[in-house]
Amino acid sequence: MRKLQPTSYEEFLSTCQVDVPQHFNFAFDVLDAVAEEDPDRLALVHVDPIGAARQITYGWLRERSARLANALAEQGLGKGDRVMLILYRRVEYWVSMLALHKIGALPIPSPSLLTTKDIIERANYANIKGIICEDSVVAKVEAARPDSPSFQVLVQAGDVRHPEGWLGFDAICDAAAPSFPRTPDSPGGDDSLVIFFTSGTTGLPKMVLHTHTYPLGHWTTGAYWHDLRPGDLHLTLSDTGWAKSVWGKFYGQFMAGAAVFVWDFRGKFEPADLLSILAEHKITTFCAPPTVYRFLIREDFSKYDLSALRHCTTAGELLNDSVFEEWKKGTGLPIYEGYGQTETCLQVGTFPFMEPRPGSIGKAAPGWEIVLLGETGQPVPEGDEGEICIRLKDDSPTGGVLGLFAGYMDEPEKTASVKFDGWYHTGDKAWADEDGYLWFMGRTDDLIKASGYRIGPFEVESALVSHEAVVEAAVTGVPDPVRGQVVKATVVLAPGFTPGAELIKTLQDHVKMVTAPYKYPRIIEFIDELPKTISGKIKRAEIRAADIKKYSLN
Repeated sequence: MRKLQPTSYEEFLSTCQVDVPQHFNFAFDVLDAVAEEDPDRLALVHVDPIGAARQITYGWLRERSARLANALAEQGLGKGDRVMLILYRRVEYWVSMLALHKIGALPIPSPSLLTTKDIIERANYANIKGIICEDSVVAKVEAARPDSPSFQVLVQAGDVRHPEGWLGFDAICDAAAPSFPRTPDSPGGDDSLVIFFTSGTTGLPKMVLHTHTYPLGHWTTGAYWHDLRPGDLHLTLSDTGWAKSVWGKFYGQFMAGAAVFVWDFRGKFEPADLLSILAEHKITTFCAPPTVYRFLIREDFSKYDLSALRHCTTAGELLNDSVFEEWKKGTGLPIYEGYGQTETCLQVGTFPFMEPRPGSIGKAAPGWEIVLLGETGQPVPEGDEGEICIRLKDDSPTGGVLGLFAGYMDEPEKTASVKFDGWYHTGDKAWADEDGYLWFMGRTDDLIKASGYRIGPFEVESALVSHEAVVEAAVTGVPDPVRGQVVKATVVLAPGFTPGAELIKTLQDHVKMVTAPYKYPRIIEFIDELPKTISGKIKRAEIRAADIKKYSLN
């Protein structure tokens, strides 16, 4: 694929097209193909928890993934088998993903924060046959084994001696053949590729299934949204347990010719350490959630040489104006927002040839026909809120949309609840301005209806976190006998600020100045920590349930 240089959004839509090779398999058609042509090309720069840096080439990844593919196939893993990966940001993650792509088994990237109970539930729910995990996770898996009868192949990465019944990652790779040739039976195309568990903010996690064409959807993510060029060094700050890791650490970056930078930090995130990493390793492009940028702008940028950095992106939450402006002031760079889901690749983005509008997620990416539908199922007028919906082009599992999921694994009824009448319903609300920029409002269930107004929690949260006293905020609606609902904010304060009536009034006045006065929180509750999923997303449903119980009108 060749990256074009569009100068306008309209030119981008008309010229950016992705050809889908028949029976496409990323491991063979991209990774191995590059390795065959240029085995010494840099693929990864990996910095481990103690700061040691290591450079990984395409040739090394091809051979190591081939060895692991042979070893896993010898253990009986093959097409359709499900394999859980809990590998933090270790190099073994990339090797494992590629090996499983080659044999047709389905990786299930999983976060290290899973408890033994979580592992048991997912193992039985997904009928997981194998697991590849770091040595620090083995004890939790061992505790889960008696209640996880589907586990058959257990592989440990790391130096700690593994228990009986486990295989050593390096040992089985070293003993296996160094090549794994493609055959007519090799997986590809519409075959199943990977499973991601959703974050479960409003219910039990679902298994999102993508096919082998899914990586091609991330060409736009890497080449255009991240604006990657050959020779770039890209850092996406994400754990490998979530779909965001393949957004920023895998498919699109390699296809665009960039190298992936991996910082395998452990423990508490320290913003100063991240700035040091960006400066020391001369990172050229960077992607992180808005929360990370909020911490970074509190640091003294003059201490760090960020001259190599040329492009910054964000997704996952709302980016408020003050963070955008402070980051641009400190680095000279704007932040380009994007939007997508575990079920998709990048649907909407602000691209380099577009003027970023702080708080807007941008415009639809090529190949994604996005319409905001109202409650009647009809498109809403400009400026009105509607559900973000994607037009399906055919009756295939992916609806003919490159990068859209095939369905919720083993749960056709849940798939049918979001794919119907020719649309994929995201469950997210937005509105469009006069220039077609989309402005995210939140989940459909999160919208607050107060005195006839419909208020999106993100816009109030954005106003709150723009005040120096607020680190994080979650906004919900609580029952009110007069207004139906009133806006309530659950707030985590920055160090040095004390909860009290005076601060509540200050924050309320601040919101009135930043956004429409009717949106201000009539109730503010201070809390030490917001309830979150293991992926770091705020559990508004949990807060809302507690609010309803506390503020019930009965």
